[in-house]
Amino acid sequence: MKAEQIEIEAAKQLGIKTFQAKDAVKLLDEGNTVPFIARYRKEATGGLTEEQLHSLEEIINYLRNLVKRQDEVKRSIDEQGKLTADLLEKIEGAVKLQELEDIYLPYKPKKRTRATIARSKGLLPLAERFLRQEGEKDASFYAAEFVDEDMAQSPQEVIEGAQDIIAEMETEKAAVRSHFRDEFWREGILQVQLEKENDVEGIFSMYEDYSEPVKSLPSHRILAINRGEKSGALKVKLAVDTEKSLKWLCRNVDEKKPFAENLKAALIDGYKRLLFPALEREVRAELTKQADQKAIEVFGKNLRQLLLQPPLAGHIVMGLDPGYRTGCKVAIVDATGQVLDHSVFYITRSEAEKQKAYSLAEKLIARYNVDLVSIGNGTASYETEQFVALLIKEHNLKIHYLVTSEAGASVYSASKLAVEELPQYDVTVRGAVSIARRVQDPLAELVKIEPKAIGVGQYQHDVDQKELASALDIVVKSAVNHVGVELNTASAALLKYVSGINATVAKNIIAYRDANGRFAERKQLLKVPRLGKAAFTQCAGFLRIKGGKVSLDNTPVHPESYDLTARFLAALGFETLDILSAERLEKLRKVLLKVDFSCMAKKLEAGEPTLRDIAEAIARPGRDPRSDLPQPLTRKAIVSLDDIKVGTVMRGTVRNITDFGAFIDIGIKTAGLVHISEISNSYIKHPLDVLSVGQVVDVLVISVDAKRNRIGLSIKQVPKG
Repeated sequence: MKAEQIEIEAAKQLGIKTFQAKDAVKLLDEGNTVPFIARYRKEATGGLTEEQLHSLEEIINYLRNLVKRQDEVKRSIDEQGKLTADLLEKIEGAVKLQELEDIYLPYKPKKRTRATIARSKGLLPLAERFLRQEGEKDASFYAAEFVDEDMAQSPQEVIEGAQDIIAEMETEKAAVRSHFRDEFWREGILQVQLEKENDVEGIFSMYEDYSEPVKSLPSHRILAINRGEKSGALKVKLAVDTEKSLKWLCRNVDEKKPFAENLKAALIDGYKRLLFPALEREVRAELTKQADQKAIEVFGKNLRQLLLQPPLAGHIVMGLDPGYRTGCKVAIVDATGQVLDHSVFYITRSEAEKQKAYSLAEKLIARYNVDLVSIGNGTASYETEQFVALLIKEHNLKIHYLVTSEAGASVYSASKLAVEELPQYDVTVRGAVSIARRVQDPLAELVKIEPKAIGVGQYQHDVDQKELASALDIVVKSAVNHVGVELNTASAALLKYVSGINATVAKNIIAYRDANGRFAERKQLLKVPRLGKAAFTQCAGFLRIKGGKVSLDNTPVHPESYDLTARFLAALGFETLDILSAERLEKLRKVLLKVDFSCMAKKLEAGEPTLRDIAEAIARPGRDPRSDLPQPLTRKAIVSLDDIKVGTVMRGTVRNITDFGAFIDIGIKTAGLVHISEISNSYIKHPLDVLSVGQVVDVLVISVDAKRNRIGLSIKQVPKG
């Protein structure tokens, strides 16, 4: 498969045009990043999205690896002197690695097996006679000529050796493996047995004598079963119709031949000893791979939604990191995230200490004009929420609070980055600072934490960790570049996710900013060590400078399009400085609504997609795309589990989404579960089709299990109006 054929095949698999694949691959091979290509090279790719570009990159890498493996296989077989024209055609025609490996298996050099030992004793001709079913004498007659007294080899041992060769030869045939692979996927049953003595806490009790067809196993169940098997609580096996399988495998055996039973015995042995165990491992491995991919996909979508939650900017925030023994850690940060003060509230000990905490909290709120409280959702979160709600009520405070996921806060607070950012504070204070900053700008704060520690995944510790890290890194980069980054306030942790910038360059940008003051314009980036023209091209459009020398520097317009933008504005009777004037900007917006972009693009000799993007950018300079989303739900009062009754309609925030439903924060210690069947009256494949992390929804309480601390919710049953 040549380069051009690879691109054609990739385009076919992705459902795009060949030119799109060809031009996109060229851009990728030149070192351009996916966010840059998706945003600034739309004409070249025909408007491929980031998701399509990542899929294309994955397919291209797979096909290139396939070609590389084809060359290795051809070379190996050729060295054995067995590469025929027919075999070469099959190898080069393979479009999947599994298909290629099936073709190669009979020729693959093997370690010492029963069949290789028999071959070394010269028993291949006898095995081939059995397979051809030639001869009218019984097996012993033909085996006699292969008896070697020096090797102490009896006629029976000769027959068994020939059968070992047949067992391996027949079960390594690509067509045979393909048949049974399809059969196992179509009709196989995964059977699970509970080992009660190893399931002390009863976590896997639902899997006692459990079975389910392979083809319908949902990904979350596969991962749960794998976890149970790993812990020793479950025993798992693949069940198939063995009788049917053996009948198919022995279908060509002529029962009239004297050594038919020997041939059947060889085939049955090959199936049970070699083929079935190998394909069972393969099916289980593929199930796990598919489950991993689904779990990683769900985690990625949840993470993106969490990262893109609207910032509650401009607030002075009190961050509370709840705790019992060590108290509730407090940090107050100003509107820019700088620490103003810190303390500790002891609210779960004696009544006297709680009263002291009330008094101290009131003083801190008044002293720093705190208008928002962010409460971590960990240990003692509910008691802390009760404390804040009562404080607001008793003192009639004009503030709100919200419960914030503190997942990863402890990881961040003990990290090298946290020490560099907040060297004067200990670990506990840093955690409270992170909880406060998360509501001011979720994206800027959460990028400081390892993505898998953010806590919006499903079985994230069970999936392939390398694949997970790679996928989540892509999600974070996509989110950061989608929003854009303010060059003069961004941390190194945020900058390193910008297209074209790595961790070293990010630190260099910070060092340059510290040494030279604020960046006045984007092109100053070229003075930053190790940030050359290529990196500048990749990153410039995603970096913003508010109040700089160049008005377009506070928009997504790329510097390479500044001249085009000026000519576009001039054609409309405006200039670039007009986007800084509220009055002129309003007039520009009205004019932009009437532009014929097709004609204008021809007139300016520009691409229409680029021109439309420029128009959108100059119409809303400094825009944060997150501001278009609904604001997070804040509260002033709290309810307890005792207050919740079946039939109550409540408002809550989606905290996590899984394959089977969504967990909703309704303002109490326990998150409620909306099962997928209770999300919509219409059929949905996945909760992510209609819900997103951070979304505020109305829910109806449909069940309350106080003993098990579980609440069942419904969205579809909420009364209309």
